[in-house]
Amino acid sequence: MDVRFKPLDRDQQYLLPPSLRDWLPEGDLAYFVVEVAEELDLSEIHRHYMVAVDPKTGEERPKAASGQPAFHPKMMVAVLLYGYANGQTSSRRIARLCERDVGYRIVAANQQPDFRTISEFRRIHLKALAGLFVQVLHLAREAGLVKLGHVALDGTKVKANASKHKAMSYEWLIKREAEYAKQVADLLRRAEEADVAEDDLYGADLRGDELPEELRFREKRLKRIREAKRALEEAAREKARAEGKLDENDQPKPRKAGPSPKTPPGTPKPKDQYNFTDPESHIMKMNHGGFDQAYNCQAAVDGEAQVIVARDATAEPNDKKQLTPLLDQVEENLSALPKKASADSGYYSEENVRDVRARGIDDYICPDRLKHGEMPPKVRGRPPQALSFIDRVRRKLSTKQGRATYKLRKQIAEPVFGQMKAGRGLRQFLLRGVEKVQGEWSLWCTGHNLRKLWLAGLS
Repeated sequence: MDVRFKPLDRDQQYLLPPSLRDWLPEGDLAYFVVEVAEELDLSEIHRHYMVAVDPKTGEERPKAASGQPAFHPKMMVAVLLYGYANGQTSSRRIARLCERDVGYRIVAANQQPDFRTISEFRRIHLKALAGLFVQVLHLAREAGLVKLGHVALDGTKVKANASKHKAMSYEWLIKREAEYAKQVADLLRRAEEADVAEDDLYGADLRGDELPEELRFREKRLKRIREAKRALEEAAREKARAEGKLDENDQPKPRKAGPSPKTPPGTPKPKDQYNFTDPESHIMKMNHGGFDQAYNCQAAVDGEAQVIVARDATAEPNDKKQLTPLLDQVEENLSALPKKASADSGYYSEENVRDVRARGIDDYICPDRLKHGEMPPKVRGRPPQALSFIDRVRRKLSTKQGRATYKLRKQIAEPVFGQMKAGRGLRQFLLRGVEKVQGEWSLWCTGHNLRKLWLAGLS
């Protein structure tokens, strides 16, 4: 039987130079990201390579060219945005893909920046990269994907780049501080005794024991414990000041009535936690259950096409304080406010609802924690005159229109987090500290919006 196969020759030479455009079909996300990167304003990043600032005087001067030329910012930005749009955030992984993956090679213009170059570019320009969120958001608005008819607010916990086992309580820190202080004093006493011993026992230059190394270890641990204690104490004072519980001398104000609190205002509670790896992160109850060291990632999502119109990352486990800043950011980003806003019980407070209404927004913020799939009960007729504020909020959500609007919240906001976590593998941040995590979360949100823009263009 005569079997025919297509010719196989791995050493076949090209008659003409191949085009990168032949490697992927038209309409691929890689081409779209490249086109968007060409339109973005990267002047802040360009400025870094053009202007040098004197650290002493703050005087600016043109940067002198030296060494190898840097990779073009448009290429580096495109590579990072393409990575976050595909859930690839590791600089090592991205560098490897720039060598082996067709999409990344197209985005990188067939150049191969190493992982340190990618990591340093992100570190140096993180603030500018976070600012690209607004530029991409405006592109989505121009494309008709943002209407601000109904914006749903939600939050999700994302693991910090730190282990919860590295978090210690204030009570533990006090105990360990006393132990280490005693050990350091004991080691110093023993070191002094060793110093006055006969030199000829060990020689003129040798002590003959391991005290110095052990002493350095104990002193280092004691220093870190004291720094952790000071950080918790300062955080407690800041909180008490903000709540008006301290006077001008940072002393607790006299209480008018009621029993005295177990922990005085401005003093850390015994169970308050400090993490030695990422001190700005916080122990939080995770969405899947259990507790971990994490950040609370916030998003305001437009109902038209699930485009994120405001984002934030905070170490506050509670969502209650996040509603007003998110709405402020929506207005700052788009110079407009949504007609309707919905949020779950984590965002409810009377103050929050009144603030939303004062902005002229139709509010649908549930005051009660509902079980999965549960909806507010149905009501009919006019509300009784004697209803309290919270009961009026409940009744509004229980009307036919209220139930229908609130039901949309799950369809608008929650899938966004599912797409990032289950679809693109968001499980843990790479960077540490609130400011850096906010920049990284912005990149995730920008990547999400880029995909929404791209998908809308293909439909």
